[in-house]
Amino acid sequence: MDPLLSEFDSFVRTRTPALLRSAYLLTGDQHLAEDLVQSALARTHRSWSRLHDSGNAEAYTRKIMYHLQVSWWRRRRVAESMPGDLPEPRGGGSAPDHAQQTTLRLTLRAALARLSAKQRAVLVLRFFEDRSETEAADLLGVTVGTVKSQTSKALVKLRSVAPELAELYVREGHTR
Repeated sequence: MDPLLSEFDSFVRTRTPALLRSAYLLTGDQHLAEDLVQSALARTHRSWSRLHDSGNAEAYTRKIMYHLQVSWWRRRRVAESMPGDLPEPRGGGSAPDHAQQTTLRLTLRAALARLSAKQRAVLVLRFFEDRSETEAADLLGVTVGTVKSQTSKALVKLRSVAPELAELYVREGHTR
């Protein structure tokens, strides 16, 4: 097998689960998330010969995902639903309380479904991927002011439609 193709295959196998989690949070739909990741990986493959040595392949792929999602927002203005399941992160750890985890997941899913696609994308970038306002703005191709206003609006809406999320967050020992 060609070494470049082997490296790309390894990249796809190891990073797809993480890319799918982000894409799901961006799109709110498992099938749209899979389409988004597939489209981003296809574009990454086209540029792989210059990316494989730089170590920036995942950042490049994520940026493509965000740009594709923004272009899909602009083309498609339809009501969204959130079917499917959020892919589970891999890894060990102590056994979680499944009832609490399920409650949190269902509450979060319902709350995210009430946000606009832009608001959901900003929250994913800012809080799930821990990006700065500037990074989020660059990735989405919008101004920092837009990121700030969409974040603020999204958090206000989340607090109003799902106040129990704050309670769960505090119960887990987080103070933010």
